[in-house]
Amino acid sequence: MRAAYFDCPSGASGDMILGALLDAGLSLESLRAELQKLPLAGWTLTSREVRRGAFRAAKADVEIDRATHLHHRSLGDILRILRESRLTGSVVDGASRVFTRLAEAEARVHGSTIEEVHFHDVGAVDAIIDVTGAVVGLSLLGIESVHVSALPIGGGMVDSAHGTIPIPAPGTLELLKGFPVVDTQVRAELVTPTGAALLTTLARSAGVMPGMTIDAIGYGAGTREMATPNLLRCVLGTLTATPRAAETVYQLETTIDDMSPQLYEPLIDRLLEGGALDVFLTPVIMKRSRPGVVLTALCPENRVAELSRIVFEESTTLGVRWSPMERATLDREIVTLTTACGPILFKVSRLGGRVITVTPEFADVARVAREKGLAVREVLDRARADGRGLLEGQGG
Repeated sequence: MRAAYFDCPSGASGDMILGALLDAGLSLESLRAELQKLPLAGWTLTSREVRRGAFRAAKADVEIDRATHLHHRSLGDILRILRESRLTGSVVDGASRVFTRLAEAEARVHGSTIEEVHFHDVGAVDAIIDVTGAVVGLSLLGIESVHVSALPIGGGMVDSAHGTIPIPAPGTLELLKGFPVVDTQVRAELVTPTGAALLTTLARSAGVMPGMTIDAIGYGAGTREMATPNLLRCVLGTLTATPRAAETVYQLETTIDDMSPQLYEPLIDRLLEGGALDVFLTPVIMKRSRPGVVLTALCPENRVAELSRIVFEESTTLGVRWSPMERATLDREIVTLTTACGPILFKVSRLGGRVITVTPEFADVARVAREKGLAVREVLDRARADGRGLLEGQGG
């Protein structure tokens, strides 16, 4: 399966996504030809090579004839433009989903309906070209699945049509709900509403890069110069997966028969924080028929000393034992998948490229169930089915 991974250390916007796709091999002439199928006049798409810091990148620019576009457009107006175009059905569907999610986010933060949301004049045209261009570009490049890194949220304040608002903008933050984000301490708007809507709607997973054979890399430039290069990186390739080789871990154990059960929770928490791969308790019968517990922690060799110290500090034991053991593990990752109920975190495991388990994080399932007023069991069933459906083409 051909895939695109968007690495966004400095954020994401519609023009950065377009620039990265063009730099990765998308033909500007082919892109323009497809966008001409929109019943929309008064715009020009250009691309040029620029430098951001020490690196070169492509800068995509949408130039608008302001005299042609003097009115606001509603979601219905934009969806009608897409329906009346000569674009393929898959492109129309993808772009429509992006704009619908963008309108839903804006409606939620402003306490209105999606029908009442308006995209302001020139900015609406810019967004139509950016969003539709990105969906067209992915289609022309043969991309079947989109993946995205954690997104930097930025900070500070910015002036908008609604006055001075915090960064990230409320609509942007709404779109990022359920996706991994990181605060890089940059006080600027790093992810725009258009960039957030595109990536969170189209992404099949979010977080680490999936296993893939890389065949092209593109860099898209943002408008501003920043302390760190204002770039978005797009990696194109074919999804692969390799089983993890056997590895040596250490099993650290102690047996306890005289400790309050209340003390096991903080002990286990500290062991996990200290680098344990897993911690579990096993009930046993000890000398003089006393009920006891075997505390077991699995860890790398370089954590044995630290975890032993934690056991001595947090438990009543007088001794700890450990031994090496071999283990084999499935290749696994934590990803965010966009299900019918919304974005949910999943733990995904693979064997030889084939998906083995797709397990939704229960805390996310419970949160979505509360937000939507649904039964937890119903959301769990839907999430399991949607998650496997979304991933079944990734080597499984």
